[in-house]
Amino acid sequence: MKNLIQKYNIPGPRYTSYPTVPFWDKEGIALEDWKTTVKKSFIESNDIEGISLYIHLPFCESLCTFCACHKKITKRHEVEQPYIDTVLKEWDLYCDMFEARPKIREIHLGGGTPTFFSSENLKKLINGIFKRADKFEVFDFSYEGHPNHTSEEQLQTLYNLGSRRNSFGIQDYDPKVQKAIHRIQSFEQVKKVHDLSRKIGYESISHDLIFGLPFQTEESIRTTIKNTIALKPDRIAYYSYAHVPWIKGVGQRGFDENDLPKDDEKRYLYELGKQLFFDNGYVEIGMDHFALPSDSLHKAMEQKKLHRNFMGYTAGKTELMIGLGMSSISDSWYAFAQNEKDVDTYTQKVNKGVIPIFKGHLLTDKDLIIRKHILNLMCNLETEWNVGLDAETKAGIVERLQEIIDDGLIEISENKILVKEEGRMFVRNICMAFDLRLIENAPETRVFSMTI
Repeated sequence: MKNLIQKYNIPGPRYTSYPTVPFWDKEGIALEDWKTTVKKSFIESNDIEGISLYIHLPFCESLCTFCACHKKITKRHEVEQPYIDTVLKEWDLYCDMFEARPKIREIHLGGGTPTFFSSENLKKLINGIFKRADKFEVFDFSYEGHPNHTSEEQLQTLYNLGSRRNSFGIQDYDPKVQKAIHRIQSFEQVKKVHDLSRKIGYESISHDLIFGLPFQTEESIRTTIKNTIALKPDRIAYYSYAHVPWIKGVGQRGFDENDLPKDDEKRYLYELGKQLFFDNGYVEIGMDHFALPSDSLHKAMEQKKLHRNFMGYTAGKTELMIGLGMSSISDSWYAFAQNEKDVDTYTQKVNKGVIPIFKGHLLTDKDLIIRKHILNLMCNLETEWNVGLDAETKAGIVERLQEIIDDGLIEISENKILVKEEGRMFVRNICMAFDLRLIENAPETRVFSMTI
């Protein structure tokens, strides 16, 4: 296995979309084309499955050096209200396009630090969204919280607004690791917000952990997971640290690369964590998630309804996902569009009555076919791969998969590709064989994090 890890540990996409962002059309997408695909998707899906909203709340009081998200560091909380006002104006721009009231199936508040915002402003945001929308018959409202910056009042307010699921960024409990990544929080503080969530009535609590961080060891991972299991969250995200300082700049240069666990050490930390989760009743979901059998994410996997988008794995699929806020990415199924990454530029566009996208991609018919196959592999670890693929494309995929076949990581029949258990850790590499955009436009410089 060690030799396979060294062989396949190459830069590759995480496949929260296809095509992946670096391979969107360089010319972007015309705003009118984006609006057309949104309207089309809304008509097709609003009454049948509802729509999803991702709302990016970018502010953090301090910088975590492991983070690759778009954020703005400030302790000035007077930025909250103007930002909420702008997000609601952007929402109005979308609602003005629709011929009916949106039916929202999913809302996720991401960041940044959503719990940077006061209870009053969080209430203003969610109530403002529902002034022009209704809840779908199935409704899932989740948010990310920083354990050091989440109060009982915020937990109760968001619960009263309809949230039944939250997630807390833990990353690691070891003091040396926490100091290196500038994310210092005690187990006692995590336990406090976790227990308060249970007391209030949250049905699903998730803890986010990261392996491959600087100074992590077998002992530190065992301690981190022991503490995590003691609280028994319903879901655990166990992410591979994506070291991309060439993209994110100074934020990921808070430590030396020599401080990071090497390839085989890093994969051992994953395998160790995975076994500890299994030993405590968790089931592996997709690529980097674990859940208790009672959780909706596990049930969705069993029913083959698991979905993957820019928010990661989700228990429900909607054709239309609208991203609100600076840097948010929207998905109409037929196209992607990303908002301006700078708060001031984003605000200026919205105040001019313009949907604030700055780049995007209109999917071709072939894109849509490949997208479906990659989604199947990422979510279900299999795909009926004859669907939509011409003989030449299929032959090219088989050729690119040959080493993976020879290494016993997948099974191929005439109609299906099945990822074997020993191939699960290489699912990103398997998807890369389908990625025509990557193959046709191989980057000359480093773009992606390592696959393992």
